[in-house]
Amino acid sequence: GVLDVKISHRFGKLNAGGYELFGLDNATMRMGLDYGISRWLMVGFGRSTFQKTFDAFFKMKLLRQSSGKRKMPITLSYVPTIALKTLKFDDPNRKNYFSSRLFFSHQLIIGRKFSEGTSLQIMPSFLHRNLVKLAKEPNDLFALGIGGRQKLTKRLSFNAEYYYLHPDYKLTGTTNSLSIGFDIETGGHVFQLHFTNSQGMSERTFISETSGDWAKGDIYFGFKISRVFTVRKRR
Repeated sequence: GVLDVKISHRFGKLNAGGYELFGLDNATMRMGLDYGISRWLMVGFGRSTFQKTFDAFFKMKLLRQSSGKRKMPITLSYVPTIALKTLKFDDPNRKNYFSSRLFFSHQLIIGRKFSEGTSLQIMPSFLHRNLVKLAKEPNDLFALGIGGRQKLTKRLSFNAEYYYLHPDYKLTGTTNSLSIGFDIETGGHVFQLHFTNSQGMSERTFISETSGDWAKGDIYFGFKISRVFTVRKRR
């Protein structure tokens, strides 16, 4: 019964220099709505200015961490996503198909809260691209993500996330995604500040299309504002 409204910004590269105000002159944005239908099912929808992409997903909680007589050591969720890239086709004169704009991803999120302030999760991920640029590039990609959250104070936490792509399942010129950041809770809002080598903000882009290199200064600064609204009271 809770609606989560998210507005995300991702600026340009920090190594763009002072002329581009270290990336602040260039920004992409995603607006999204996530809604909890029940205690185990959530749906979401969003639109990114980056590559003019629409995305939709649902998140199904299969297991919930618990203690007591029926102890469950982990929380397990399944998240499938579909993305529609609406950029104009590179070559409008050839025969183009609507299906070429579609991308799919499937994730298992295996998480555990070790203490009140420490949480870790791993994310086995599968992505499918209906159309790739080069014949040698794979349509299917496999990745393994790992993420963590450490609370520093009651309202401040440190977060990190990394995705490893198997070398045989990588697109040409891409790197693994690494992101670090902070969550600041203000009571009504949550502000997320982060640094990452990924320009995109959807699974398709940050898992499979990351091209930035931290060692070269290809780092993007971004922030997200999250605000929740209670649409209906929980039964």
